[in-house]
Amino acid sequence: MTHPGLEELVAKFREARREAEADTGNPEQLKAHRQLAEDCPAFTQNLLFLAWRLLRSEQPERTPEDRLAEIQRLLELAVLGSYRSAPAVVELGYFLDTYRNAPHEAARLYEEAGAKALETLRDSWRGLIRYWNDERTQETLEKALKLGELAERLFPDYTPLMLEVLTTRDYAKELELLRGRQG
Repeated sequence: MTHPGLEELVAKFREARREAEADTGNPEQLKAHRQLAEDCPAFTQNLLFLAWRLLRSEQPERTPEDRLAEIQRLLELAVLGSYRSAPAVVELGYFLDTYRNAPHEAARLYEEAGAKALETLRDSWRGLIRYWNDERTQETLEKALKLGELAERLFPDYTPLMLEVLTTRDYAKELELLRGRQG
């Protein structure tokens, strides 16, 4: 059996989501997401969505514990398949906190997710400030200076970001010097 391509997986996911929006109680929609999870158990977005739908669906033929066990398994697969991405980790944390009465495990997961999210934020700010520095207009440098101030408070020890902030300041000084010569 050939593994479906990413485009095919995304198309199937979108179609199953469309069915869910049209009829939230549609058992065929759950079946479509389950089939997608079987076809590609590493497709994290589907695993997270299926877990969420199972929490909200009525399944009188199954015991609550069976449903919770399936949901937990899906969330654990999402964490594994996403290489412990912040969204997947926090969803597992919410589940354990809310449905498994495991607040200590949930807190550990929240801390992990928060640290990963901060890394992503830090790196995205670095890229954004670099982009604004490359544009080097008054407007972009003002944005970079403002974001740089916040970055200094949150990430003062992250050298690559702080170097971008210093570059912004240098460019802002140059811009002011050029304006002074023109005026």
